[in-house]
Amino acid sequence: MNRLLIIDDEESLLYTLKTLFTREGYEVETASSGREGLSRLDPDNLPDLLITDIKMPDINGIDVLRAAKKVDPYLPVVLITAQADKQGAITACNEGAYHFLEKPFENRKLLEICREALEDSRAGRRYSERRRELCSVQLPECLIGEAAEFKKTMSLTARAAESDSTILIQGESGTGKELVAKFIYRSSARKDRPFVPVNCGALTETLLESELFGHAKGSFTGAISNKDGLFKVASGGTIFLDEVGETSQSFQVKLLRVLQEKTITPVGSTDPLAVDVRVIAATNKNLEAEVDSGHFRRDLFYRLNVIPIVVPPLRERKEDIPLLIDHFLKRNDEKADHKERFTPGALEKLMSYSWPGNIRELENVIEQLMVLGPKGKFTEKDLPAKISIPQVEPLVSEKPKRTPTLEAVETAYIQWVMDQAGGSKEEAAKILGIDPSTIYRKMRKLSQ
Repeated sequence: MNRLLIIDDEESLLYTLKTLFTREGYEVETASSGREGLSRLDPDNLPDLLITDIKMPDINGIDVLRAAKKVDPYLPVVLITAQADKQGAITACNEGAYHFLEKPFENRKLLEICREALEDSRAGRRYSERRRELCSVQLPECLIGEAAEFKKTMSLTARAAESDSTILIQGESGTGKELVAKFIYRSSARKDRPFVPVNCGALTETLLESELFGHAKGSFTGAISNKDGLFKVASGGTIFLDEVGETSQSFQVKLLRVLQEKTITPVGSTDPLAVDVRVIAATNKNLEAEVDSGHFRRDLFYRLNVIPIVVPPLRERKEDIPLLIDHFLKRNDEKADHKERFTPGALEKLMSYSWPGNIRELENVIEQLMVLGPKGKFTEKDLPAKISIPQVEPLVSEKPKRTPTLEAVETAYIQWVMDQAGGSKEEAAKILGIDPSTIYRKMRKLSQ
């Protein structure tokens, strides 16, 4: 039986909600103030779900939410209020509220939200337990993060792992899509069978077809014997199709047939072979936009997108940066942490950088500092120029922290253009309409 704590200073609503949830089979406890509600959050006897009003005379619902999350990060909290409070809703979501509901609300809607919240909470706990297990014995590159959006993604991932459905993971390069796929595989019923990763963007269409489906002897020049495809190699397990958005239209037709019929036909053969494989696909492209532009087949998109998982970029989960830094530092020094190795100024630069390369870029920066940096604390000067140089957007935003100098804006803009040009000073000079020597001179001055 699910245990529920409801906090509200309106006695009539408390009575109504207690009656509603009791009829639904919940064990319900109520509190008529925020202070009383906090006293009921016993770490050794927590409820499964918390519903709290936002506007209360002593302690408001946001403070109750914060306190509850400190006791149990996976305790789902649904907030309700009689006032239209957009800022309160934003604050609540940022603080980890599962949902925000404005009075008056439909009882049916509240019950539905609570059922989903409990499911997500249980999945989140399973993810946390499984992650600790995998990190200790199998998966050193564990998925680290406490940001609200990241935790929602991983709760969904834990639920998806329990099914056998096809999964499409979308996210920018460097966000850890393959790690998510491995977590799903290692948490699934197929964990004792093969996990076969394939980078679809690294192979030509002909080679990709041969690699995935196999080929018959003599089917093309060099095919001196029969070869099993990776779908057959992954039999009973999971195949991970990375960068599936890079495949050609003709290959997409063949992949669609595999997903529909659960069979493959080796190149040069007419005999289909049945396969039992769970498919996880990933892409750094917006496949819906690719479908609209005609670059990706709509029918294949729907076949792949049975369970969609979106991995948030690092810039949207900046509170996780210190945790990730600690993880990468400990690869070289078990006792190191971000407070010990970085000055406050250097850490602020790392936190304010946009990280276009996401976690992979952060990992590379930390490794570079550990190999080439000083033995003591890393300062702003030790960071790569792209991080230590002020970035354009913060300097020209509506409310900058301080008015930047013209030189700072100019330097930041040049660096931004260089990033767009893939680091090429010559290409950046063409875009800016200046001589390459000017860029070399300014970059040399910066490094002095």
